[in-house]
Parts: sequence; C-alpha cells; structure tokens
Amino acid sequence: MSHLVLLDNEAVQALAEPTHPKHRRVLSHAQVVAHRTRRQAPIRAAVPTSVRVEAGWDRTAPASALLNQLRVADIALDTASANIAAAIVARTGVSVADAHLGAVMRAAADDQLTVITSDPNDMRSVAAPRNITTVAI
Repeated sequence: MSHLVLLDNEAVQALAEPTHPKHRRVLSHAQVVAHRTRRQAPIRAAVPTSVRVEAGWDRTAPASALLNQLRVADIALDTASANIAAAIVARTGVSVADAHLGAVMRAAADDQLTVITSDPNDMRSVAAPRNITTVAI
C-alpha cells in the first residue's frame, strides 16, 4: 500500500516561513512523513510544480535550504495533466495550481492520498471522483 502526501500553496508557504502562523502545524505533518519514510514505510511527499511557483519556492534560493531538506518531490505539469487541469479549471474555477493538484490526485497510482491544505473543500472538489484525505491547516 502506497501513500502520497501533497502540499497546497499555503502549506508550502507555511513550511518556508518559520514566522508563518501555521508553520509548526505543517512542519509536524512533514516530520511524520519523513519519519515514516526513514522507517521505509511506503509514504512520500510531493508538490506540483505550479503550486511551488505560486508559493514562490525556488529550490535554488539559499532561503530554501531547510525546505529542500524535507525531500518533497516535484510533480511536473505535463501534457496529460495540463489537459485534466484545464478541464478542472473550466468546471470549478479554481486556480491553476489547485487544478494541477487535482490532476495529480486523479492520476496518482497511490492507494492513499492526503493533501495538506488550507481549503479542504476545494481539494475534494478538484480530486472528485477520487476519494482523498484532507488535513486542514
């Protein structure tokens, strides 16, 4: 059984900025993922690249050094996911980044999906018909 944990824009911003009011909450979730990964449990963390752009996470910036240590993988917006994301935007009116999250969730082969998000309702909407777990921050 595999488990994918995705981060939305605010989750990335909270991780990146220690003074963010939600920093500790999101960091604790990221530490759980890291701990399970070290124990070789099939869990991984990822962020769609459009979410990273929206959140301002430049992996090459010195300020991103700590965030980069969390081993959060990138998921690129390719042709197939761009088509799914475009349909999600047309149907729901969400941002490109949220639509990319939806496309990733729909295409993921993982048995379990969790999204750390500030907007659980939007995440459930963009993931539909796929069932997901949301962690509200």
